[in-house]
Amino acid sequence: MFGEGNMKFAHLADCHIGSWRDPKLKDISTIAFQKAIDKCMEENVDFILISGDLFNTSLPRIDNLKKVVSILKQLKDKNIPVYIIPGSHDYSPSGKTMLDVLEQAGLFVNVVKGEEIDGKLKLSFTIDQKTGAKITGMLGKRYSLEKEYYKNLILENLEQEQGYKIFMLHSGIDELKPEDQQNIITQPISLLPKNFNYYAAGHVHIVKETKIEGYGTIAYPGPLFPNSFSELEKLETGGFYIVEDNNLTWHPIQIFNINKLIIDCNQKNPEQICDEIINEIKDKEFINTIVLIRLSGSLSSGKPHDIDFKEIFTQLYDKSAYFVMKNTNALTTKEFEEIKIDTKSTEDAEAAIIKEHLGQIKLKNMDIEKEEALIKALMQTLSTEKQEGETNPDFEKRVKDEVSKVLDVDVK
Repeated sequence: MFGEGNMKFAHLADCHIGSWRDPKLKDISTIAFQKAIDKCMEENVDFILISGDLFNTSLPRIDNLKKVVSILKQLKDKNIPVYIIPGSHDYSPSGKTMLDVLEQAGLFVNVVKGEEIDGKLKLSFTIDQKTGAKITGMLGKRYSLEKEYYKNLILENLEQEQGYKIFMLHSGIDELKPEDQQNIITQPISLLPKNFNYYAAGHVHIVKETKIEGYGTIAYPGPLFPNSFSELEKLETGGFYIVEDNNLTWHPIQIFNINKLIIDCNQKNPEQICDEIINEIKDKEFINTIVLIRLSGSLSSGKPHDIDFKEIFTQLYDKSAYFVMKNTNALTTKEFEEIKIDTKSTEDAEAAIIKEHLGQIKLKNMDIEKEEALIKALMQTLSTEKQEGETNPDFEKRVKDEVSKVLDVDVK
């Protein structure tokens, strides 16, 4: 049996096979997965951990499934075990998940195993035969509903077990929540069992490793490939950890270059913005590059769709760009008649505009004061942005729930 200092393993999470639907990017997650596994085999790791969301759905497309099976078969042929937990995407409440089929085929081991005792959950360990590492973990569920499992988890047997122990989780942790992701549902670290050497975490798309007294090393490797415009903008590339002699090394998975064009459109018209972007790219080439165009500010005239994106995209593709994406969420235009106001802050400006237009739409049984308060509350709710690591369904549910509270109605 290995001592803990001789152990070498890989920690992946949030592979999200099949997440991108655009034809140019639909295979990107499987390419990233293959690159990661190639690196694992090159490094001769003893085993591999996948901390949830191997697939982007519980029933993935056949072409993605065939590729993943082929990759996992390479590992099986080299006697490199794979240990996995279901994540919020590849878990299915109905029980119909492809993970079960792949486990039955002997391609990996789902370490979420245990029994119910008097309404409590008692997890058991899966022991890696080569190293003796003892691995267990908890699945992830939509809307972080796995928190209830943690509240009913028997901790004694987990904390008292001797040897090198790994706990796999697909949840956010309050104490490690980034400032820009405060709306993500997380849980206190106190719900996790103590005295484990390594906590292989997933779900929150951040790259972070830390040590907390009583809990050992807690690590989030981030996605294998970014899963949205904002993630590409922030992370640029995905990656995973290799842990050797208790030291972590993060290995990036480089597939494309990322070029970011951030344009301040304040008090510019669509023609000026188009000219500025074309001037920005005129002396550049974008070979094997994903180009991200983010526009923000208030147009002096016209509307966002008046910007000649067709010409911009054509020029970028002529310069060998692999894929071009734009984000105009922060780009505004003059929807109302121009109002001359003297304000010192955005909040004052918004308040002045609201007051100017109160009463234009008659609301039954609502006076002006209540209408103003309602508009402000809705503006605040609807201006919220999707957080890093927050899935589209989670984001939509959060916004709908907040709107329901504001309007005091059930928003479907």
